Amino acid sequence: MDARTHAAVETAARHALWGRLVVVALAALVVLLVLRTRRTLRALLGGPASELHARIGRLGRGDFELPPLPENTPPESVLARLNRTGEQLRQLATQQRRAQAQLKLAAGVFTHAREGIMITDAQGLIVDVNEAFLRLTGYRRDELLGRSPRLLDSGHHEPAFFDAMWEHLRRDGQWHGEVHDRAKDGSVFVVLETISAVRDEQGEITHYVTLMNDITRLKEQEQRLAHIAHYDALTGLPNRVLLGDRLKQAMAQAPRRGQVVAVAYLDLDGFKAVNDLHGHEAGDRLLVALASRLQQTLREGDTLARLGGDEFVVVLPDLADTNASQPLVGRLLRAAAQPLPVGELNLQVSASVGVTHYPQAEDVDADQLLRQADQAMYEAKVAGKNRVVVFDADQDRALRGHSATVESLRQALVGNEFVLHYQPKVHMGSGQVVGVEALIRWRHPQRGLLAPGQFLPAVDDHPVECEIGEWVIRSALAQLAAWTDAGLSLSVSVNISARHLQQLDFIEHVAQALQRHPQLHPNQLVLEVLETSALEDMVGVSRTMAEGARRGLRFSLDDFGTGYSSLTYLRRLPVAELKIDQSFVRDMLDDPDDLSILHGVIGLADAFHREVVAEGVESEEHGAVLLQLGCTLGQGYGIARPMPADQLLPWVQHWEPPAAWRHQALLRREDLHLLRAKVEFGAWMRSLELYLLGRRELAPALDVQETWAQSWLRATAGDDALGGTPFLQRHARLLLLAHEALQLRAVAPQGLAPEALEALQAAHLRVLELLQAQLRAREVAASRWL
Repeated sequence: MDARTHAAVETAARHALWGRLVVVALAALVVLLVLRTRRTLRALLGGPASELHARIGRLGRGDFELPPLPENTPPESVLARLNRTGEQLRQLATQQRRAQAQLKLAAGVFTHAREGIMITDAQGLIVDVNEAFLRLTGYRRDELLGRSPRLLDSGHHEPAFFDAMWEHLRRDGQWHGEVHDRAKDGSVFVVLETISAVRDEQGEITHYVTLMNDITRLKEQEQRLAHIAHYDALTGLPNRVLLGDRLKQAMAQAPRRGQVVAVAYLDLDGFKAVNDLHGHEAGDRLLVALASRLQQTLREGDTLARLGGDEFVVVLPDLADTNASQPLVGRLLRAAAQPLPVGELNLQVSASVGVTHYPQAEDVDADQLLRQADQAMYEAKVAGKNRVVVFDADQDRALRGHSATVESLRQALVGNEFVLHYQPKVHMGSGQVVGVEALIRWRHPQRGLLAPGQFLPAVDDHPVECEIGEWVIRSALAQLAAWTDAGLSLSVSVNISARHLQQLDFIEHVAQALQRHPQLHPNQLVLEVLETSALEDMVGVSRTMAEGARRGLRFSLDDFGTGYSSLTYLRRLPVAELKIDQSFVRDMLDDPDDLSILHGVIGLADAFHREVVAEGVESEEHGAVLLQLGCTLGQGYGIARPMPADQLLPWVQHWEPPAAWRHQALLRREDLHLLRAKVEFGAWMRSLELYLLGRRELAPALDVQETWAQSWLRATAGDDALGGTPFLQRHARLLLLAHEALQLRAVAPQGLAPEALEALQAAHLRVLELLQAQLRAREVAASRWL
C-alpha cells in the first residue's frame, strides 16, 4: 500500500470515528432532553399521569369525593387544581340535592295542605290551586286555571273592600282578613284569607299566593249563639242582654231629644197556680200567648223583653213626659188580665207592674232603672196585685239606708263570722277530683248559717264587697296550702265581683296572698268572673286578666251563656275555663233547646281551646249526657254538695263516680239529633206520668209521639242496632198502653195509683233500651275519657 493510499485510509477511519462520536453525542443529548422534559411534566402535573387519568375518570363518573393529595403536592399543579374543582363540584351537587329536597317538600305541602292554596300571576289570573282549594270551592282545576278569582265573588263585599285589599297588598305585600266567597254550587262560605306577594330579584311582583282557612262553621255557630244570647228561647222576645242594649240606647237619646223613657216591670199574678194545676207545658204555652198579646198593645219602637219565668220588662221611649206612659202601661195591664185560650183550657192571670222614668234628678244607669222598676213591681204585689205602682225616687233615697246591713257585714268580717265551704269539681270520666270552688257562708249569731244570696246583695258594688273578697282569697289559699301539705293536689276557685276585679291593685294583692304560701303554684288559684261582669268593662277586665296570666294565675268565665257568649270576647279575654250556667245543665234532660245550647257552648270552648265545666250536675243522667256531648268536668249536687273544709279529704278518699260515667263514650256531632230525640221522648213520658198521677191538668198528645217515632226511624235508617220492626212494635205497645191509661184517667179525676203505671213504665223502658242501644252504636270509643 502506498503512502497516499495509507493516508486516505487513515483519513477515512478518522472521519468514521468522528461520525460515531457525533451520533453518540446526539443520542446522549436526546436522552438528557427527554429526562428533563419528564421531570418538568411531572412537576407540572403534581404527580404521575396515571393518577391524573384516574381522577379525571372518577369526576367523569360523577364521583366528586376525590382522595386527598400528598402534602408536598404543588398547589398550582394540575392535580391540585383538579382536586379543588372536584370539591366545588361536590358542593354544587350537595346544594342541588338540597334544592331538590326543598322543592319536593314545598310541592308536598302545597298538595296536601288542609288550607286552600291559590297562586295567581302578577295580573291576578289563577296559575295553580291545590286539592283543598278544589274541595272548598267545588270547581275542577281546568275550570279555574287562567281565570280571575272574581268568579268566587259572593256579592257580600262592596267594591271598596277589594280596592282597599289591593291597595294594602301593593303597599305592604300582604293582606289578612275574612272573605265571603261563593262555591260552584252557589253556596256561600267564609274563609280567613292571607294573601302574600312574591317578588323577583329586581323587586317586581311576579305572583300572589293566597291561603284560605274555612271558618264557615265557626261563623254559623257564632250567629246561633248570638241569637241564643239575645233572645228568649221560649217566647222569641229579647232577653236581658238585648234589653240592656236597647234601654241604654233609649237613655242616650232621651236627653238629646228632650223626651222621657219609661221602664215597666211586669210580674204575672197567679202564674204559679197555673203551673201547679195544669203543668209546665200549659204554663209555657200561656207565656207564649201572653207575650204575643202584650206585643200587640205596644207601639213600633217599644221593646218587650222576657227576663225569665213570668217576668217581663217593657221599654217605652220617646215620651213627651212621665204622664204619657200611663195609657200605654194601662193597656199592658188590661191585656195581661184578659183570659187566654190554651188548648182546651181557658186560662187567666193578671200582672203587677212597676214603672220608673228617665231622666231623673240623680244620674242613674240602666241596671238601676231595672232595679227601681222591680222594686215598684214588688210594691204593687204587696198592695194587692193587678195594679201599677210608679217608682218614687224621693222615697227611695230616704229608704236607701241599708248602711246598718253593710256595717253588720263589716263587723262580721272583723269578728271572724264568715266561713268557707267547698264544692268539688271532678273529671266525670275518670273520677279524678281536679279542684274545688270556695263558697262563703255567714255564721250569723241569731239567724244561723246563711247562704251568700242572703247577705252579699247588700254590699253589691260597695267597698265592703272588696274586703270580703280579699278575705275569701286569703282563706281559700290558706286551706289549699294545708291540703297540699297533706298530699292532696288540686286547685281552688274563688268568685270575684266586678268591683273587686276592677281595683287597680287587685293582681298585686292576689300575688301577695300567694307569696305567703310558697308550696302553692299560682295556677292552683282559679279566679271566677261572671260573664256579665266581664262585659261591663271589656278593656279593663282584659288588661287585668292579662296581667294575672303573666303571673301564672288562671281565670274562669262563670255562668257562661247568660251574656253575649261572643267569639270576639273569647278571643280578647285570656280565660282558661268556661263554666256553663247551671240553668242550661239542669234543664237539658227536659228541654231539647237547652241541650242544643250546651252542645254549642261545648263546641265553642273546644274551638278556642278552653276547658269547659258544667255546673248543676244533679244526677247520674246529667253526667252521662254531658260526657256524650264532650264535657268531662262537672260540679253539682249530683256529685257533692258544698262541705266544710274538714270533710273534703275524707270525701275525696271515698269518692267514686257512677260506673256508667266511666264507660260513657262521646257522641258524634252528626248524631246529636238522636240524643235530642231521646230527650224529647223522656220529657213526653214524664209529662204523661205526671198527668196520669193527677199532678198536672193537661195530657200530652199521643199523635206527637207517632210523628216522633217516624222521625227517629228516618234518622237511623240502615242501622242494625235499632231495627225498624222491633222499634215500631215496642213503640206501638207503649202508645196502646198510654191510650188505655188515658181512658182510665178520664174517669179518675184524682189520678191513677202508681202501681197502675207499671206496665206502661215497663213498655217505656223497653223502647228506651232500643234508643240507648242506637246511641251506644253511634258513640266514639270510651277510651276518650281515660
